Amino acid sequence: MTDTPSSASNSSAQIAQDLPRLIERMHRRYLDVVRIELVRRGFIDISPVQAVMLGTIGGEDISVRDLIERGYYLGSNASYNLKSLVDGGYVLRQASVRDRRSARLSLSPKGREILGLLAKLNLQMSDSLIQNEGSELDMTARTLRHLERRWTEAIRAENHGDDQGF
Repeated sequence: MTDTPSSASNSSAQIAQDLPRLIERMHRRYLDVVRIELVRRGFIDISPVQAVMLGTIGGEDISVRDLIERGYYLGSNASYNLKSLVDGGYVLRQASVRDRRSARLSLSPKGREILGLLAKLNLQMSDSLIQNEGSELDMTARTLRHLERRWTEAIRAENHGDDQGF
């Protein structure tokens, strides 16, 4: 069977509809890989989501608000995970002198150890991907960034009362 323009566009439309589910599954698989590595290294008091949060903090001194905005975390889950990270000694929390509700976050040495572990894991995975999927990987990353921009534009349009959608 040959692809006609109509069947090709239907196939592309189906792929576009499947992308959110695929991205979600990929994210869950990534968290599974992180969990396996954490357990393998003896870190059983930190979840994969919390480890990824450490990556969002990185080497910076950031506010809780910046963490939530950068990581696209849901508020209550972010608060719970952040409290667990502070209690576990992975994150240092410094309350603001002017506003006790505001706090700055930074990684403790224990948090930096997890960040190094994740960096090494990501490097190992990326080396394999680059060797096997080099040019396709670049195209995939560009496509995902484009999709993120489109979704962000749709959200901004909705928040500003624009009725343009996509």
